Amino acid sequence: MNETGPHPHHAAHAALLDEARGEAVRRQHDRGKLTARERIALLVDEGTFREIGALARPEAPGPRGEPLLGDGIVTGTARIDGRPVVLTVSDYTVAGGSNGLVGNEKWRRCAEIAATRGIPLVMLLDGGGHRIHEGLDARDFAGGFDIQEMQTRLSGWVPMVAAILGPGYGQPTLAASMCDFVVAVRGISSIGMAPPALVRAATGETTDAEALHGADAQASYGSIDLAVDTEEEALDALRWYLDLLPSNAEAELPREVAAPPRPDAAAAIDSAVPASLRQAYDMAEVITGIVDEDSEVELKAAFAPNLITTLARVEGRPIGIVANQPLALAGMLDADAADKAAHFVSLCDAFGIPLLVLIDLPGLAVGADAERSGLARSSARLSLELGSATVPTFTVVARKGYGGGYVIMSGGRTFHPELVAAWPHAETAVMAPETAIELVFRRELAESEDPTQRRKELAEQFRGQLGAVRGAEGFGYDVVLRPSETRAWLADLLPVLPRHRMMQSLTPRRHGVGPL
Repeated sequence: MNETGPHPHHAAHAALLDEARGEAVRRQHDRGKLTARERIALLVDEGTFREIGALARPEAPGPRGEPLLGDGIVTGTARIDGRPVVLTVSDYTVAGGSNGLVGNEKWRRCAEIAATRGIPLVMLLDGGGHRIHEGLDARDFAGGFDIQEMQTRLSGWVPMVAAILGPGYGQPTLAASMCDFVVAVRGISSIGMAPPALVRAATGETTDAEALHGADAQASYGSIDLAVDTEEEALDALRWYLDLLPSNAEAELPREVAAPPRPDAAAAIDSAVPASLRQAYDMAEVITGIVDEDSEVELKAAFAPNLITTLARVEGRPIGIVANQPLALAGMLDADAADKAAHFVSLCDAFGIPLLVLIDLPGLAVGADAERSGLARSSARLSLELGSATVPTFTVVARKGYGGGYVIMSGGRTFHPELVAAWPHAETAVMAPETAIELVFRRELAESEDPTQRRKELAEQFRGQLGAVRGAEGFGYDVVLRPSETRAWLADLLPVLPRHRMMQSLTPRRHGVGPL
């Protein structure tokens, strides 16, 4: 054998590359999409990709007699910004990127690598779900597939991220839904359990693919975290998210060089929160005035906009932030907002990321729509997550915090935060004074010669009992401070606190029972 000449595997490998598949590559580009290998090259550090299972393929050809190269999935290990990851990347140019039996085995191998090496699992999805002609044989399909179980076991151990870069109906949507962070590209991505053609065949219903399954629609449902305009933006978003997460739940949190907050936001922070409880303001700008400049990665911004969930850094250290957004529904806590917060708390607790809660809300949503939305169930879920969290938490009452919403949002010492602070205009009570007066003093107001004046007198009387100093007198707060002082307090605490609480008492149980 000529050891210096070409070997059969060289030719087999070469046949997989884009350079050898000009027509397939051209069709993919005509769809406005990059190829699987182009996407990998854009995402990972140059020269670090090590492909696994490149030559794996089904014995039988595709339905048109074509070879199913790699069985429609490119898999391997690489580095992103110097940190190791494992990738599963759909190849739409092979059988529409559908999931085949061999491809599932390649995916399973990547999940094993993620588990045993403790490295993030990155999915770039562009395919049509389970391969139908393979799934019509009970010999293969009856045993099911343990991909869901493997993702379940990875969840909370290593970060799992997905970019949906084309059709993602069925299995790709399920896989993405179990990830920690999901981004999709407008105009080329579709997310859902079934495509319009299948829905029409099964139910007779006609649906609009973009309106129902497009990136912006799914972002508004909370099914994905971010909708972007280009594939390059999607891959950048994955990189930024991973930069804030440890490689696994036991690894050290990633540190960066400390950076001050954006100068204009930091300069304006003390005047950013109005004294008037009825005046809206942008909590996002307040957060920007606290955290390191350009360190924020917001999750699910288009879903439940009355609540912000964002990852950021303070003095180079990662922190998770849950905050009411007064610009939307006055920051009220409704079912969607509670679910969004609960998911984020679970994420931060899994990876040992400290939590800051910024409170400014009029209370829980009320009324028929709120009840039908399952608000009680969603609120209980948020309470369960905050009550079970082991990471350090910090609670800051930015302005108002009323009723059950205040309690559920970790107001005061409800969940024993490491720090409970109030800003100067903070006001807390079981409900807004105006509402309480109407309920408690209804008869007195009705009998008063001047109900308007009496109502005003009562409001002034009670409002004087609700402020930050009054709350601190009862030791409901550790400290009253200016917004601009908050960063320094966090910067002092983050380096000295353990990743998980040392004084948490636990009942002898396996886990709490999540609300329906």
